[in-house]
Amino acid sequence: MHKYIILLHVLAATVWVGGHLVLAIGILPSVVKYGNIDLLNAFEAKYEKVGIPALIILVITGFYMAISYLPISEWFNFSNNLSKHISIKIILLGLTVALALHARLKLIPNLSVNNLIILVVHIIAITTVAVMFVVTGLSFRLGFL
Repeated sequence: MHKYIILLHVLAATVWVGGHLVLAIGILPSVVKYGNIDLLNAFEAKYEKVGIPALIILVITGFYMAISYLPISEWFNFSNNLSKHISIKIILLGLTVALALHARLKLIPNLSVNNLIILVVHIIAITTVAVMFVVTGLSFRLGFL
């Protein structure tokens, strides 16, 4: 069962991180160059349908694996490699939630060409956090953190 949870987790991570890389590298430069927010809105409308379910799957499978590896009481003690990786993943999840709430409540309702720089910083931040999730997950297996 555990290997299928990991597989589901990796597939969901592929969707989540891949979508943000496409957004940051493929869509965002055109949005900035042409000041065309409609490009961003079109991408978001399509991506949200797969991105949000992928994030939910990531959270569920991630917590399932964390609980199976280590008791909750030991997650934030940083005393061993496992607790360090779980702690980093939970901190990254907190950053993801904070950035998502900021985007949903502040950025998207007030989105205009005038505040495009805030959007650029936000997209780079969420993409960086997504990539850090992958690096941390790989590090758990490969040991480079």
